[in-house]
Amino acid sequence: MATEHPSITRFRTEHSRLGGRGDVVILPDSVHTAALAAEALGCEVGAIANSLLFDAEGAPVLVLTSGAHRVDTALVGRTVGVERLTRATPEFVKQHTGQAIGGVSPIAHPAPVPTYLDSWLARHDVVWAAAGHPAAVFSTTHAELAALTGAPTIDVA
Repeated sequence: MATEHPSITRFRTEHSRLGGRGDVVILPDSVHTAALAAEALGCEVGAIANSLLFDAEGAPVLVLTSGAHRVDTALVGRTVGVERLTRATPEFVKQHTGQAIGGVSPIAHPAPVPTYLDSWLARHDVVWAAAGHPAAVFSTTHAELAALTGAPTIDVA
């Protein structure tokens, strides 16, 4: 019997502790893009909540965005009060989330990460987000993501 990846186990523990209700689904292959995740789950790409970590001059900022969007970093930077947001390196992502790019969950990081939620995710009754590993996702809602993360809802595009 295969053992579960430690980052998925950490996610499950934190998800339960926070009162998360969605199901964790382990897919047969990695779904490191919104398009691959949507195809595997049979949903619209916009219902995939991408967890994108940005580097705000050395500090992490996590944006949970609809898979149908590209984040306007200038807009989001102004909204969250930072001068410059750049895409984080894989090392920066691992350092601040404990997870690999393509599998970053909205929760279960080594330390709290300022998090913001794309308003477009509210258009979907069910939203899917990464569960700590590129082959693991969980079902949730916009409202539950806000509750789990404490993230304010913003426009990202």
